[in-house]
Amino acid sequence: MMNDNVEVKSEEGDEKKWVNDSSVDHKGKVPLRASTGSWKAAFFIIAIETSERLSFFGIATSLVLYLTKVMHQDLKTAAKNVNYWSGVTTLMPLFGGFIADSYMGRYNTVLASSIFYLMGLILLTLSWFLPSLKPCDDTGLCTKPRRIHEVVFFLAIYLVSFGTGGHKPSLESFGADQFDEDHDEERRQKMSFFNWWNCALCTGLILGVTLIVYIQDNINWGAADIIFTVIMVLSLIVFILGRPFYRYRVPTGSPLTPMLQVLVASFSKRKLPHPSDPAQLYEVPKSIGNNKRFLCHTNKLKFLDKAAILVNDGSFGEKQSPWNLATVTKVEEVKLIINMIPIWVSTIPFGICVAQTATFFVKQGTTLNRKIGNGFEIPPASIFTVSALGMVVSVAIYDKILVPVLRRVTQNERGINILQRIGFGMLFCIGTMIVAALVERKRLEAVERDPLKGSLTMSIFWLAPQFLIIGFGDGFTLVGLQEYFYDQVPDSMRSLGIAFYLSVIGAASFLSSVLITVVDHMTEKNGKSWFGKDLNSSRLDKFYWVLAAMSTLNLFLFAFLASRYSYKRVQKVAVADCYEDKSDYESVETKV
Repeated sequence: MMNDNVEVKSEEGDEKKWVNDSSVDHKGKVPLRASTGSWKAAFFIIAIETSERLSFFGIATSLVLYLTKVMHQDLKTAAKNVNYWSGVTTLMPLFGGFIADSYMGRYNTVLASSIFYLMGLILLTLSWFLPSLKPCDDTGLCTKPRRIHEVVFFLAIYLVSFGTGGHKPSLESFGADQFDEDHDEERRQKMSFFNWWNCALCTGLILGVTLIVYIQDNINWGAADIIFTVIMVLSLIVFILGRPFYRYRVPTGSPLTPMLQVLVASFSKRKLPHPSDPAQLYEVPKSIGNNKRFLCHTNKLKFLDKAAILVNDGSFGEKQSPWNLATVTKVEEVKLIINMIPIWVSTIPFGICVAQTATFFVKQGTTLNRKIGNGFEIPPASIFTVSALGMVVSVAIYDKILVPVLRRVTQNERGINILQRIGFGMLFCIGTMIVAALVERKRLEAVERDPLKGSLTMSIFWLAPQFLIIGFGDGFTLVGLQEYFYDQVPDSMRSLGIAFYLSVIGAASFLSSVLITVVDHMTEKNGKSWFGKDLNSSRLDKFYWVLAAMSTLNLFLFAFLASRYSYKRVQKVAVADCYEDKSDYESVETKV
C-alpha cells in the first residue's frame, strides 16, 4: 500500500516537473515546466506583438489620409481601398494559419512571414525616398502621383498584408501554446493571456497613432517608414532570443484531411442504423497516444456519428482505413467547426462597425479643430488613442475586478462564458453608431450655420466618445472572439482558430465596401448620394443609423445562437459518452 502511494506521488511529481501536452522544447524533447513556457516565454512573444502592431497601426490608421492627401483619391475611393486592404490583411491569416498548423509550425511561420513583412516596409521606405519612385517631382504642383509610385506603394502595403497573414495567427496561437491547459495554474494564466495580449496590442496602437502619426504629419511619411523597418528588425531579434524558453507544437499535416475523412465515412455508412448506446462508437484505445486530448461525444449533428460506427469487431478498429472509420474525437472536431459557422456569421456586423473607425471616423477628424494649447495640432489618426485606452481600461477592469467577482457568483472559472462576453461587447457597438450619428449630425449643422469656417468650430474631442465606446466594446467582443476561436477549434487548428477570428474583421471590411456601394447606388437613385466628394456633401449620420439598426437586429440573432451553443468538453482518456451542458470548456477527468 505504501509503495502504491509512493508511486502515485512520483507520477504527480513528474506531471508537475514535465509538460505532457504533446509540446516539445527547442531540442525536440519533452519540455521542463520550470524553464519553458508560461509568462517567461510569453513576454518575448508579447514584445514582438507590441512592435509589429506599432508598425501595422502606423500604416493602417493613416492609410486613408495618405490615399486622399498624397494619392489625391476621393473619399469614397479611398475608403474602398482601405477596406479592400484591411479585408485582404485579415483574410490572409486563413492561409498563414493553415500553413502553420499543417506544415511549417508556428515559430517557423512567424520567422518566414516577418521576412515578407520587412520586404514590404523596405519597399515602402524606398517608394518615398528614391527619386524614381517618389509620388511627384519636387518641382511644381502635384495633383496626381506617378503611376510607378502607385504600383510600388500598393505592392509594399500588400506585402505587409501578406506578412501579417502568417505573423498574426501564428504568433498569437504560439503565445497561447506556452500555457498548459491541464495544469491548473497555467490554465488560469492562459485566460489572462488574451487580455494582456490585447493590452500589448493597444500599447503598439497608441504609439502608432501618436508618435508615428505625428512624425508622418510633421516630418514626412518616409521617416515613419524608416522607424517601422528598424523596429521590426529589433523585435525579430528579441523574438529569436526567446527560442530556448518556448514550447513548440509539431505540425501533424493538414487538419482538413481528417475532417474530410469524417464526412466521407459518415456518408458511406449513411444507411446504417444509429447505435442506441454511444459506447458502441469507436475511439482510440487508452494505450495509444497518452498525451492526446479526447473529446466527449455530443448528441448534436448525430448523422456524423455514423463515421465512428464499427462494422467489424471493435478489436480491428485500428486497422481500418480512416476514410471508412473515424474516432469519436475526430467526429466531434467536425461538429465543433460546423457549430462555429453561425457564430462567425453573426459577429460580422460588429466587424462592419469596427471598419468605420479606420475610414470615416478618421476622415471626420480632419474636418474638426485639432489645435490644443499653444497651437499644437493633433494628427487626425491620433484620436485612435482614445479607443486603445478604452480597450485597455475595459480589459483591466474585466480581468482584475469583474472576473474574480463573477467567479464567486456563477461558479464559472471564466466568470461569464465566452459568448456572453462577446454579446456584451456588441451593446457598445450599437452605442458607438448612435453616438457617431448624433455627432456627425451636429457637425453638419455647424457647416450649415457657417459654411466659411465649417466644422472647425468643433473640437476633435467631439469624436472621443464614439472612439471610447468602441474601445470598451473591443475589450469585450474582440478579445472574446480571440479566446473563443482559439479555445473552441480542434487542438490541431489553433493557428487557424486565430485566423477565423481575424477573418471576421476581414469579411466585415469587404462587406463594408459592398454596403457603401449599395447604399451609394440606392441613395443616388432616390436623389442625392449619402457619400459625396467630401464629408460636407455626404450624409454619414444616416449611414451610421443604418449600422446601428443592423447591429441591434444582429444582437438578437447572436443571443439566440449563443443560447443554443454547446462548448467543447475535453477529457484525458477515452470514455463512452459525456453529459452535455452549456458551460465553457471543461476538462472531464475519468477514472479507468
